[in-house]
Amino acid sequence: MPSGLPLSKRSLRYLPVYLVPGVVFFSLTATGVWTFTAVVVLFGIIPLAECLTRGSTRNLTAEEELEVLGDPSFDRILYSLVPLQAGLLLFFLYRMSEEGLPLTDRIGMITAMGMACGVLGINAAHELGHRSSVFERTLSRFLLLTTLYMHFHIEHNRGHHKNVSTDLDPASSRYGESVYAFFLRSIYGGWISAWQLEAERLRRMHRPVWGPENEMLWYQIIQAGLVGLIFFGLGETAALSFLAAALVGVLLLETVNYIEHYGLRRRRNGLRYERTLPAHSWNSNHPLGRAVLLELSRHSDHHYQASRKFPVLRHFDESPQMPTGYPGMMLLSLVPPLWFLIMHREIKHYRQTRVGAALA
Repeated sequence: MPSGLPLSKRSLRYLPVYLVPGVVFFSLTATGVWTFTAVVVLFGIIPLAECLTRGSTRNLTAEEELEVLGDPSFDRILYSLVPLQAGLLLFFLYRMSEEGLPLTDRIGMITAMGMACGVLGINAAHELGHRSSVFERTLSRFLLLTTLYMHFHIEHNRGHHKNVSTDLDPASSRYGESVYAFFLRSIYGGWISAWQLEAERLRRMHRPVWGPENEMLWYQIIQAGLVGLIFFGLGETAALSFLAAALVGVLLLETVNYIEHYGLRRRRNGLRYERTLPAHSWNSNHPLGRAVLLELSRHSDHHYQASRKFPVLRHFDESPQMPTGYPGMMLLSLVPPLWFLIMHREIKHYRQTRVGAALA
């Protein structure tokens, strides 16, 4: 790639990720029903568009993977989401501190900022949190701070990836469990799991659990400090609005968690579970969702090899495929009877395949 170009031609396919900050910013500057633009675009227009597409199952060749991994354009796109999220949060707080803002406008802006917290704050943090450099992992923690979910950095990497698709994992939904029951179990269970994982780490190091090396303790202090800063600097309304937007982002994340492993279980071999395989995560190749969510929907390969960067994630023929893209499946999950009707049929069909028949 010529050094003078900020982005390579191959990386341009991920430019739709900027649709998110674009529609969120529009919603934050709008009034009336236009403040709900982000919600309509991300959970109305995109799901409808994905119903008309199937997506490509093509994977990069070994040579193409090497080219992509040596191309800094993909990381530039990922890194750029950090200042965008910070800027949106500052602008959101400014709007929320305004006097006389109509309640409907405030609600529309809160949902818009919630979209940013879920897609930019958590999804981008998820990718960065799997990187090895201190710089990238620090960016991940900062993004998680913007949605008050910093413990995700511990629980997801050390807990979820180890226990995924087992009953030990609070973030793996169970067959017949509604998304609303899952919210309660996953949010509470994930937070408790992060405390336990951090305590185990410190005990192995022969360090005090309640000491300055406890990351979970620092995360709670930092998050409380941010909320306190907003409260005393901009007022109660701004602080409550931030908490509401962060909650929307968290619920978006947990809805994604719900659909990613629903009804899929790893077999137990004695005291251990079988290795995580592509069969233990639902996959989607729908192109718009893949671009907007930085390949999160190619989730089977992510759990198979968590160290693989987003542009080189692969499709596996043996992984179960979602009927539509992530945004559409998230909407479907909010109507449990319809979700069960469709997904139980999909699971039944998948278990009739050679790979699916081996699932627990």
